[in-house]
Amino acid sequence: MSRMALLKTKDIRAMRPDELKIKFKELSDELMHERGVAAMGGAPASPGKLRALRTNVARIHTVMREIELAQEKKDSEKSPAKKAKASDKKAEKAAPKPKPKRERAEKRAAAKKPAAQPEEETK
Repeated sequence: MSRMALLKTKDIRAMRPDELKIKFKELSDELMHERGVAAMGGAPASPGKLRALRTNVARIHTVMREIELAQEKKDSEKSPAKKAKASDKKAEKAAPKPKPKRERAEKRAAAKKPAAQPEEETK
């Protein structure tokens, strides 16, 4: 039984972006195949293989995302106008201020009170 080796983050970072994409695709396909085998009821050749595949895929995905974010940061530093627009959008999306506790408590109390019902006449 051979155990699948985990890729080290240092090794993943040393790969070129095109190599990363190829390796990510290979591991994702292999993971999908292994999950299919497990779903069909077949016992995997190596029980730890699924976990190792998931871990490797996650590590590669993380490094790819770090590269993407670094590129975006690099691009945003070149053009400060985009940065100003992004901060304007954040201000627009800001949540409205919550009402003070007293107002909320009064509103809840009013909702709990039963509505006034007209009294019935007794004969």
